[in-house]
Order: sequence, then C-alpha cells, then structure tokens
Amino acid sequence: MTTTTGTEPRIVLITGSSRGIGAETARVLAGRGDHVVVNYREKRKRAETLAAEIADAGGSASVAGADIADPESARALVENVVAEFGRLDVLVLNASGGLERDAAPDYAMLLNRDAQTGLAALALPHLPAGGRIVFVTSHQAHFSPTRQAPPGYEQIAASKRAGEDALRAMTGEFADRGIGFTVVSGDMIDGTIIVRLLERRDPDAVTERRDQGDLPTVEEFATAVADATTLDAPLGHTVYVGGQDFLSEPTTPAASHG
Repeated sequence: MTTTTGTEPRIVLITGSSRGIGAETARVLAGRGDHVVVNYREKRKRAETLAAEIADAGGSASVAGADIADPESARALVENVVAEFGRLDVLVLNASGGLERDAAPDYAMLLNRDAQTGLAALALPHLPAGGRIVFVTSHQAHFSPTRQAPPGYEQIAASKRAGEDALRAMTGEFADRGIGFTVVSGDMIDGTIIVRLLERRDPDAVTERRDQGDLPTVEEFATAVADATTLDAPLGHTVYVGGQDFLSEPTTPAASHG
C-alpha cells in the first residue's frame, strides 16, 4: 500500500496528537513514509518531543498548535499546513473531549460535533481526489443510540455520535470530490486518558469491559487508524476494534461492518 502522493510523502494532519492514540498513530504513519503534522492545543513541548522522536527514528513530522473548537484557530491550522506544504492529503479527526472537570456544559458538543464537521469542511477544498478523512470514535459512542453508555460518559457518547452522524451527512460532498471517509470505532482502549478518567468516576464500567476480554491497546487501535488512511473500502465504512459483544448485537442503521 502506498503512503505517498506521486513521489512525495503524504501530508497527514492528526488532531489532538501530542499524546495517546493520536501520538501513536503519528508514529505508525511516519514509519510508513508519511509526513505527519502533530496538532496540539496547549502542550507544545510534548508535541515537539514527539516530532523529534519521529525524526530520530527516520520519519518526518512537524507540529501545529490550534484549538479546533475555535473556528478561527481551526481555519488558521488548515491554512498554515497548506501554506507550508502546498497541500493536505489526509485528515485524521482524533481529538475529542468533554470529561474535563472544568468543561462548559456545551463543550462536548462543540468539540466532538461542531469542530469535527468544521475542520472537515475547511480541509475539503485542499484535499485531492484520493485524499482521506478518518474519524476516530468509541464503541460507547458509536453504539449509543442502541446501547446505554457508561455512567458519566453519556454526554461524551452522545456528542461523538452526533459528530459521526454529522460527518456522515457530508458524504455526498466527499464523494463529489473523490475523498474517502472511514470511521474507526474501538472499545475502551487500555492506557488512554478516557479509561483513566472513567476508572476514577465509575470503576465498575471499566471492569465490566475488561470482563468481556482484553481491551485493545493503544498500539493496536492506532494501527487500525493508520490502516484506515489507505483502506480500500466504501465511503462511510466503519472499522471495529475490540468489543466483540458490541458486534454481536444489531448495529445502528448508519454503520457498516468492518
């Protein structure tokens, strides 16, 4: 599978990628020959450390600070990437939030729905035919219309599902431009900040998932996200990682099997 545009590396923007799944996705894609743009909101040093680590391993990376929930900051992010590299080939919508203690009541929907569609719309004019958009979500959000989310996670689940639905509503625009769109949904991912926060709020919810089997690791899930950037699949295809008990139940109408 190719990770270049012609003879040039693909330019891949990964939101919220200074740590966790986003950071590991950046490592995987850089290892495959892409140039990864590590987006961060506040932790510039952490993003720069990751970019340096990728460079030391023989890869190519740069950093770009932006709060994607701020429309002007998001616009500047896309414009600056295009100005620096001349194009944008892949957008990985990895950033999400809402469990933060000081989060405003509407922040989850602002970030997990509005910011996702806003950034996709900003990227569309710059993505070439064959470009890709990948949306990263969780089973707890993806299946929330038919399965109750863990206590304390309901608002996040609803907002991320709203973001997925809103992006799916854009698939006509993606198709017109020849842009691929894939959703990657995973069970709780071992070692992520979300799991640690849930363990503090409701340890039983995490224990229940572990009782179903081993949770996917950050490395496993990030590899699935990276694979989705080159996956030959129908527009709107969903890749599922872990959580086999979710998949044994009827899927939501918007989902396709991976």
